[in-house]
Amino acid sequence: MKSEISSTISAAERLATRYAEPDEENVRELVYAFYDRVRADALLGPVFEEKLAGRWDEHLPKMCVFWGSLVLGAKQYRGNVQQAHMPLAGVEPRHFSHWLYLFLDTVEPRYEPAAAVRFMEPALRIAQSLQLSRFGWDYQIPAEQQALLERIAPRRRPREEHEAEHARPRGEPFPAKIIGKSRDDD
Repeated sequence: MKSEISSTISAAERLATRYAEPDEENVRELVYAFYDRVRADALLGPVFEEKLAGRWDEHLPKMCVFWGSLVLGAKQYRGNVQQAHMPLAGVEPRHFSHWLYLFLDTVEPRYEPAAAVRFMEPALRIAQSLQLSRFGWDYQIPAEQQALLERIAPRRRPREEHEAEHARPRGEPFPAKIIGKSRDDD
């Protein structure tokens, strides 16, 4: 009886506290919790169920490996994300937005902000990549999705801007002149 109470308390405590760092166990917890929400969701559930009916036990461990590879650097995932998502019939932009909302809403209460970003940034980037490949390169990523990505992972300054700041005179390959004669001086 005492061990049942302890395990119940520790499970409740785990949900009440946010993880500072992802690890295999809490990544697995996140993946299973997220896909429980997806399966119960009126918009996403039917899309996933059509593709994965009877194969959830195969899919979920693969998703644990996928997210572990991204956030833990495990490098164990072997697959093609683009190829896996292309055959999904009836997927529209709203499905991506809703998937992101559910995913981020599942991540946020489980992880401290710095750890949550390790999931959120790749999720947003992957969603953008999938949307562009699915709907065409002229597809406009929804403004709220782009704004969220900018907030989570601000873009680096454009290369030209960085180079202009550290410009060297033309023909000068190093920050300082090399002392001595060049072949051209002869």
